[in-house]
Amino acid sequence: MVTRFQQAYRPELLHTEAPGYQPAGRYLVDESLPSEQEGGAAAESQRNAARVRHASRILIVDDDPSIRVTLSAFLEAEGYLVGTAINGEDALEHVDRERPTVVLLDMRMPIMDGWIFARELRARGVEVPLVAMTAAQDARRWAAEIDAAAYVAKPFDVELLLSTLDKLCNAL
Repeated sequence: MVTRFQQAYRPELLHTEAPGYQPAGRYLVDESLPSEQEGGAAAESQRNAARVRHASRILIVDDDPSIRVTLSAFLEAEGYLVGTAINGEDALEHVDRERPTVVLLDMRMPIMDGWIFARELRARGVEVPLVAMTAAQDARRWAAEIDAAAYVAKPFDVELLLSTLDKLCNAL
């Protein structure tokens, strides 16, 4: 069975390993989703999530290239528009060029860490939901320190991450 991470890493395998998926540009379309004719609250919810994802920009800020590449590929496969930054300074430049819907923010990075980035972002008057990403035991406290909308622990629970992003993007 193909997992969502495998879809992100190897979308070319979807034709043979995951019946029902077809590439659609950069995104994957799950043909097993209920159609509009089939109706139902669950079908409408899935269609709304897909619409929101295609209009939402996620900025991933992490100094670990494997996390940036993996999350970027995964979130793009899920329908999000994704940008990446290697530290807080790079992220501020990205925000100046193109405002994200949500920022996934590592807390410990060289040059400019998550705390300084959050402070600088707020000082500029930019109101973007932050999701703190950390492997630290005190993730909840760190998220509160930067007034983050949410936090996710490393390693990621991908369903929780998607649910968090969907909620934040729908709230805007």
